[in-house]
Amino acid sequence: MLTRSQSEADTVAAAGFSEVYDPVKPYLDDLDGFLQSQVKELEPEVQEHVRYVFGHSGKRLRPLLVAYSGWEGPGARRAEDLIKLGAVIELVHLATLVHDDILDEADTRHRQETAAKKFGPAAAVLIGDVLFSHALKLAAEFETTEVCRSVAQATARVCAGEIAQTYQRGEVNYSREFYFRVIRLKTAELFEVACRLGAKVAGYPVAFSEAAGLFGRHLGIAYQIFDDLADLYGDEALIGKTLGTDLAKGKFTLPLLLLLEKLPTGERDDLLRRFKQGNETVARDFIAGLHAYPVFAEVVSAFDDQLDAAMAALAPFKALPPIPALTNIAALVRAQLERIES
Repeated sequence: MLTRSQSEADTVAAAGFSEVYDPVKPYLDDLDGFLQSQVKELEPEVQEHVRYVFGHSGKRLRPLLVAYSGWEGPGARRAEDLIKLGAVIELVHLATLVHDDILDEADTRHRQETAAKKFGPAAAVLIGDVLFSHALKLAAEFETTEVCRSVAQATARVCAGEIAQTYQRGEVNYSREFYFRVIRLKTAELFEVACRLGAKVAGYPVAFSEAAGLFGRHLGIAYQIFDDLADLYGDEALIGKTLGTDLAKGKFTLPLLLLLEKLPTGERDDLLRRFKQGNETVARDFIAGLHAYPVFAEVVSAFDDQLDAAMAALAPFKALPPIPALTNIAALVRAQLERIES
């Protein structure tokens, strides 16, 4: 499994970021400019809050998927509709993060104070609502109603996934099927709608837009599996965030579910009893179990299955311009996992 050294894996990952981000940097710059212009469209009372959220966002992965699903090649005209669509998807994503941080009582995100910490949870609820509302306003400006309908449905599904996960925290009476349903709703849904609508808005055939959406769905599931692995097996300096937070919050992700399946009944029951009692040493024992049993390899296999399914969805359309770009994104996600494997 360890096919590359750590330094080799880092080099591949860094090269992958450059290969994926550099061609669409002009698009992402235009996107940032568009988002900043939208702040002025909001009421003065919320402009500072929204500008703060925009200033502490992440990798813009979902708008990047919009750009590449509608990709026409290097130097192609950056369609205004793709920029607006990327903004719609990013606004919904940022709104979900603002609300997630309230539910998680999180103080930091991307090494900065969350909106809930800086402005208070009550204000953060309203900030998230503003972002959702403005996303739907922009979505309604497209000539086709499909954009607004799809974005509204995706938003509802993301919220449903959060509800399902939030009210199961600390409980392990759910299955792998439940786990995959939650991550499809919470993470993969926006990946899917970004890819499907990106291809549609760019004018590609319906068959390809549906295939691009399927690619996005499987890529999103793989990305969440990677994130779950990184939370338990990664290096904090390498990954760039505090690790072990899922377990601390009572989120039983795929690695933990697989571990519980492998533990002897008595050991598993004792571990869960101590966990529910808030025993301070139980997290250490969970981590030890993850390294003692072949959990990592099984989770990687599930990750690979999702990436394979993502690429299979694109196979019939290999002659279209977006395919090499979307393939590079899948390769980048794979390279991130190899940094943990090494």
